[in-house]
Parts: sequence; C-alpha cells; structure tokens
Amino acid sequence: MSATEVQQLESRMAEIHALAVGFGLDPYAVHFELVPATMMYEFGAYGIPGRFSHWTHGRAYQQIKTMYDYGLSKIYELVINTDPAYAFLLENNSVLQNSLVAAHVLAHVDFFKKNIYFGRTNRGMLETVSIHAERMRRYEFEHGRETVEGLLDAVLSIQEHVESPPVASRAERAPDPRDPTPARPENVHRVGPYDDLVYIGATSRPEAPPPETRFPAEPEKDLLRFLADHAPDLEDWERDVILMVRAEQRYFAPQMQTKIMNEGWASYWHLRIMRELDLPEQDYLEFARLHSGVLAPGGRGINPYYVGLKIFEDIERRWDEPPTEGEDDHVTPRPGMSRGRAKVFEVRELDDDSSFLRNYLTEELVKDLDLYVYRREHDRWVVAEKNWEIVRDSILASMTNFGQPYIIVQDGDYRGSRELYLKHCFEGHELDLEYGEKTLRFVRRLWGRPVHLETVRDGDRTVLSCADIALRTQVSGG
Repeated sequence: MSATEVQQLESRMAEIHALAVGFGLDPYAVHFELVPATMMYEFGAYGIPGRFSHWTHGRAYQQIKTMYDYGLSKIYELVINTDPAYAFLLENNSVLQNSLVAAHVLAHVDFFKKNIYFGRTNRGMLETVSIHAERMRRYEFEHGRETVEGLLDAVLSIQEHVESPPVASRAERAPDPRDPTPARPENVHRVGPYDDLVYIGATSRPEAPPPETRFPAEPEKDLLRFLADHAPDLEDWERDVILMVRAEQRYFAPQMQTKIMNEGWASYWHLRIMRELDLPEQDYLEFARLHSGVLAPGGRGINPYYVGLKIFEDIERRWDEPPTEGEDDHVTPRPGMSRGRAKVFEVRELDDDSSFLRNYLTEELVKDLDLYVYRREHDRWVVAEKNWEIVRDSILASMTNFGQPYIIVQDGDYRGSRELYLKHCFEGHELDLEYGEKTLRFVRRLWGRPVHLETVRDGDRTVLSCADIALRTQVSGG
C-alpha cells in the first residue's frame, strides 16, 4: 500500500471503530500491522507468532502458501486473542479489503473479550509462547535437536487430548451465604461423602468404607496432563515440554469450541459496519463481491462464516417478533436496542458452537442453508439424509471433543504393572485403526510401559496393544 493509501486506511479504521462501539461492541484495544504475504503464511501456520519450531509448522506453511499461490484460498484476517489484541493486514490488499478485515477483526476481539468460554484465556500468550520457544531452544542445545523433535512428534500427535479451560472451576464457587445450613439433630452421624446416609441414635461413628485403589480414581480426559504428572520414566525437561504444549493447546481450545459462532459474529458485524460507511458506489459493489466470497457455501463441509451469520440473523429476526402470550422472555434490551439485537448479544456471551447449533439451528434454517448428510457409495458421493434433526445432530456429533476421538485414561496401573489402559468413548464413529496404531506408538514412547487402547470395531470390543514397536489386536464380542 502506498503512503496515501495507508493514511486513507487509518482514517477509515477510526470511523469503523467508532461505528463498532456505537453498535454496542466492546473490543480490547487492537494493534493493526501491515505485513507481507510471507509473514501471513508464517503466522497462519504457527497459530500465534513466536512459537517453538517444529516440522509440522513448516508443512502447514507450505500448504497455506500453495493454496494462496494457486488462488484456492486467501488469508483475509489474522487476529491474536490477547490484551491488547494484535491483527495483521496484507500490505498488498486494497484500502477497501483491509477496511473489511478491520471491521471483521473488531467483532472477533469483542467476542474474545465477552464470550464466557474465553474467560480463562491467557491474555499474555504472546509472551508465554516466546518463553516456551526459548526453553525449547535450550533443551535442543542440552539434549540435541533430534531428541527434542522426537519428543515433540509424540506430544503433538495427541495434543488435542486436553481438558478445555473451565467456565468456572468448582473450587472458585463459594457457598452462597443466603443458603441456610440445615441444623443437624442430636445423635446424627454422617460418613464422608455419603451425607445422605443418616444414622439416628448411634453411639459411635460407623467405619468409613475403604478408599478405592483405582488409578486414576476417576477416568481422566486430559491425557497430556496425566502423562506429564504420572509417566514413570520421563525426565523433568520432558514433562516440561508436555506441559508447554498443553498450555498452548488450552489457549486454542475456546477458539475451536466457538468457530462457527465466532466467525458468524464477525461476519454479522462487518456487514453492518461496512453498510454504514460512506463509500463510493464502486466500493459498495466491490464490498458485495468480497462479502459474497467470504460467505460462499462450503464444498464438503459447512462454511462457519455463512452458517454462523445466518443463525445470528435468524435469532435477531425471531426475537424481534412480538412475544407470544405467556412467553418466558428474559431478554432485557438496553435503551434504544431491540429485543432481537439484545438476544444476539446474549447468545454471543453465553453459548459455544454446540449449544448455539442445538438451540438455534432450526428446521427452516437447515432447509434454507441446504444442509444435508452425505456419504460415499462406490465411486461417488450421495445425499444420505436431509431430515433436519439428523443433520443438526450429525453436525453436533462432529464437534465432540473438537472433532477428535474422545479418549480417556481408564487405568494407569493396568495388570498391576504400571501399564496404561486407554478407552475410546465410542459414539458410533469408529477409529481409523491404522492412524490409531501409529498414535499408540507415540503414547508408548511417552508412558514408557505397554499401552492399550479399547475401542469398538464392527460392533465388537477391540483392544490395540503396544508393548514395544509391534502392535497386537485383541477382539472380543459384546
């Protein structure tokens, strides 16, 4: 962009920010930077600038660059969820293109700030990943680059298997002082967690049942944390690497939980902000073309920009209709705000993609968006189902655990010899056994003992076992 265009963009962005605030958005301060395409490839590949190096980031870089070079995709936006937030604009974009991106980004940052699933986000993540990268470089110097890369190969193969940051931890929920504490009658004794078992007239406290010896006491979903805490043979620096990857993955988890909502919210607002700008007619036509490109329905998958926008617009339309008699309506608009607009702000704050689709993807929307379930038969793809509830539930099922198999630690002392027994919580979607076997070898590398994974294959219970390099598969009915 020329110096004159940069000045025009700065003026336009000030106007966009004023409009966003006037609409009720409340973003963090945003630092915008103009960067060349190569930097956008790099930031897109790493997810956040300054992360540790690994060959998977280089692979992602090449994929993004190839798609961009062949005109198959274009990076319109890249925004970092921090406080203040950082956003990057392509220096070879036009003033109009970057104006659209700026409006889109401000809505993203408002979403990051207000949605409850981002309440535990590390807003200083740029500094955190830089510290992680420095520690990784030190470990490479001390233990060898190949050793560290081999460890990262294993950890990154299961990086999705972490617990998402809680909306509100149980430990932080103080008792409500308004709740009265019921008085206990005399000669009443209670035992441990069994407070509903009341012994009246007893002269002594009954013996508590012996504690369970299962390890872990409850199934554990956070595989990375479990390995870092309990893998028998890992060195301290290896545990540190696992915990660094886990911390970064938990930073990205809310973004994966709210992909459709977040992109829909940003599209909803860039459309309304850009309409309010005093643009030349030619720019309005160009904006319409760009907006249509962003919202083009996907090929084999749904376009989150398109689906999210349409759901938010449908919510606003329905809540703007007069409430029916006896309707339980808790929406309280601010002065000058419609019920529909107040409702979309409420949804933006309280929902994630699962509840968003479950509650607001209606039969009419499924038909209007032409959503359906498809499958491959022989050499072609065919429509398998158009029933709106089945379509909605299929989309929801694909979002479980970020679209990854739901794996739990069932037993960390299997057979009494510290073998690791994992279980796939089967919900109708079978594992890719070839991929699963390769991943199990990486888990074996981290645990340091034989590892087993229970799943279901063709209706039968199947156990993959990795003792050393070779795997064996056991199948039992039921």
